[in-house]
Amino acid sequence: MRTNTGLWWLLAAFFGLMFVVYTAWNLLSHWDTNLTGSQSYWDTITLSIEWVGSVALLFTALMGALIAFYIGRVHHAQGGELPEDILTSDIDDGDPELGEFSPWSWWPIVLAFSAALAMIGLAVGAWMVPIGVGVFVVAIVGWVYEYYRGYFAR
Repeated sequence: MRTNTGLWWLLAAFFGLMFVVYTAWNLLSHWDTNLTGSQSYWDTITLSIEWVGSVALLFTALMGALIAFYIGRVHHAQGGELPEDILTSDIDDGDPELGEFSPWSWWPIVLAFSAALAMIGLAVGAWMVPIGVGVFVVAIVGWVYEYYRGYFAR
C-alpha cells in the first residue's frame, strides 16, 4: 500500500507539473496574437489559455492526489502491511473466504444473455426490453434457487 500511495502521489505531481507547463506554454505561444489596444491584461490571459487541456490536466492531478490520499488513509487505518506487500508471505496469506460458488451453474450465462437482450432492445426496438426483463427474472430466480432442486438440493 505504501508503494501504491507513492506512485499515486508521483502521478499527481507529474500531472500538476504538466498542468503548469501546458498552461504556461499556451500563454507564451499565444501572447502576441491576442494583444490589442482595447483589451486589458486579464482579458489577454483569458484568451491565451487553452481551457480544455488545462482543466483536464488539473483535474487529473487532483484525481491522483485524491486517490493517493485515500490509499494512504486506508493504509494508516489498517495498522499494518497487507500480505501482498510482504515479500515473505505466501499466496494463501491474502486469500480470504469469499463464499460458496457453483462452478457448474449455467445461470450466470443466462443472466448475461438477458442483459444483452435488454441492451439490444434499447438500441434496436423497445419491444425487446420486456423480453430481456422476463428472461432476467427467470434467470435470477433460477440462480437463487438452484440449490433447492435437482441433484444439488440441500
